[in-house]
Amino acid sequence: MPYSFPLGPYHPALEEPFKVKVQCKGEVIESATVEVGFSYRGIELLAQKRNWVEVITLIERVCGICSNTHAMTFCMAAETIAGIELPKRAAHIRTIIAELERLHSHLLWAGVGAEDIGFHSLFMEVFTLRERVMDTLEAISGNRVNYGMNCIGGVLRDISDPAAHLPALDALAKGLGEVVIPTFTQNPTALARTRGVGRLSREQAVEWAVVGPVARASGFDIDVRKDQPYLSYADLGFESVVRPEGDVLARVVVRALEMMESVRLIREALLSLPPGPLRATQGLPEIPAGEATIRTEAPRGEAFYYVASEGGASPARVKIRTPSFVNIPAIEPMVMGQPLADLSIIQASVDPCISCTDR
Repeated sequence: MPYSFPLGPYHPALEEPFKVKVQCKGEVIESATVEVGFSYRGIELLAQKRNWVEVITLIERVCGICSNTHAMTFCMAAETIAGIELPKRAAHIRTIIAELERLHSHLLWAGVGAEDIGFHSLFMEVFTLRERVMDTLEAISGNRVNYGMNCIGGVLRDISDPAAHLPALDALAKGLGEVVIPTFTQNPTALARTRGVGRLSREQAVEWAVVGPVARASGFDIDVRKDQPYLSYADLGFESVVRPEGDVLARVVVRALEMMESVRLIREALLSLPPGPLRATQGLPEIPAGEATIRTEAPRGEAFYYVASEGGASPARVKIRTPSFVNIPAIEPMVMGQPLADLSIIQASVDPCISCTDR
């Protein structure tokens, strides 16, 4: 006889509150419904009640993991409205922070995923590497989260000694290449819990409009850094990672190889950091009436911002569509026909960010 089983909204397997309600027959999932909205904070409305500088601080709090992406994308929208051209040095520094944030996000996800499949020793290895990334971010920005690097027209902090960060990148690349990636892709325990689990075909990926690593793991090759280059990505060169299998293992492999690509991008950006100013303007630039839409590639996929100005001290409208907003609903087709025991790792493979989704 079919029965209903709720995962969440509060559960040890969930980093943040959301609910997946599944209908099962025996141990097999027949259907699923995802419910979100438990972390709504009204950030878009609050942005209309702050001035342009205060909004940057507010927008960073959309998500603690990809805070830089949100602040950076908002600043890019304001710069587009104001016609401000970003200095090359500032573009390189923004690129470096964006890729460090991607490393931080992917490593956090990998550690949580290892914990979800009961691989505690791998969890510790991953979080040891994550600490190196956090230390590098702290050395550059002064903060481990909410880095406060962005301002309208540039960045607030310089990287005075790029070579000082290269040893940390070497250690990170070694740990990823010798421990984390081989363990996830070759260890029998990891393979048993991920291979063939939670498939999402390319056709389903297009139908459900997923983005980021979830899309690329299903053979859907989309990446804003390649499709619509911004900051310094066109100068540095970029190769997206795509897998055709569409299962949990493919999502692991895509994120793992993306981390190696991020290390390469950071190294190249540090070694080619151009001279020049950090900001295009001094003080707060005037934002005229206008509107802009900006897409950037957050760690979880495409972040989309719409910002409108009426020429006042505050934005007239800020609309945010985060990658998790479109990726989380795709859990429903992923779990169809899967054992109930795999529900936890399938939802984790999407890397859901509820703070981003609910805003």
